[in-house]
Amino acid sequence: MGADETNLTSLTPQDALVAIMIAESASDENMRTSELVTIERIVNHLPIFANYDADRMKLISTLVLDLFEEEDGLDALFGLVKDGLPEKLHETAYALACDVAAADGRLQESELRMLAEIRYVFNIDRLHGAAIERGARARHMTL
Repeated sequence: MGADETNLTSLTPQDALVAIMIAESASDENMRTSELVTIERIVNHLPIFANYDADRMKLISTLVLDLFEEEDGLDALFGLVKDGLPEKLHETAYALACDVAAADGRLQESELRMLAEIRYVFNIDRLHGAAIERGARARHMTL
């Protein structure tokens, strides 16, 4: 990757949403296939990603994983995401993170902590957060 690709200083709104989903998937240090398939499905089907260059997902994934290796990387990631994401999409970001977390049918403690961090960073009201979480749970139920 070129220097301009590894040192992103700003994210588009779609990049920010992808970064949040990747961060949620990587939060337990095990990016499961079901989570990655969910991210790909979301990017391929939701209207917010209609004009998004899906090739950027690799770049954003690398950025997120690189930041996770740094001491204050999570704070840096949240700073980039908040700068790139309009407030009206904060609940969308949380909903997408919940879908990724629920994709494999089980939630690890680290995934729950990441969701709590995302709720805090985006100032998601507890009631709204619970509704978003319940929707994700309902969408990912199995028999």
